[in-house]
Amino acid sequence: MTDPDPLLTVTPRRDPSGPHVLTVTGELDHHSAPVLTGAVSEAQSDDRGLILDLSAVTYCDSTGITVLINAYQRAQTTGAPLVLAGVNPDLNRLFQVVGLDQVFTFRPDVEAALSSLRQG
Repeated sequence: MTDPDPLLTVTPRRDPSGPHVLTVTGELDHHSAPVLTGAVSEAQSDDRGLILDLSAVTYCDSTGITVLINAYQRAQTTGAPLVLAGVNPDLNRLFQVVGLDQVFTFRPDVEAALSSLRQG
């Protein structure tokens, strides 16, 4: 029997200072990408900013990268900040290989991301 648990979960919360925080857990691939796409779309429905906590992402393929790029493009269009927090070394290496380490804003954890957004 297959495991009924999803490969990816996204836990949303709104920080009192304004930004949405999405905690992403599990494997971000072509099967699970729609889960994150929906959560990101909902969180980016206003201009308060978005922090993606990727510290518990165990795998990311090109479809997952596409979700993140789409989130970045929407953030650029609306002027709302987008910060990736807690990126593990393997995922960071992937971002470096494809050149996205020069595109995204990274912070070591959610608190550092929130602090950077508060400072403007």
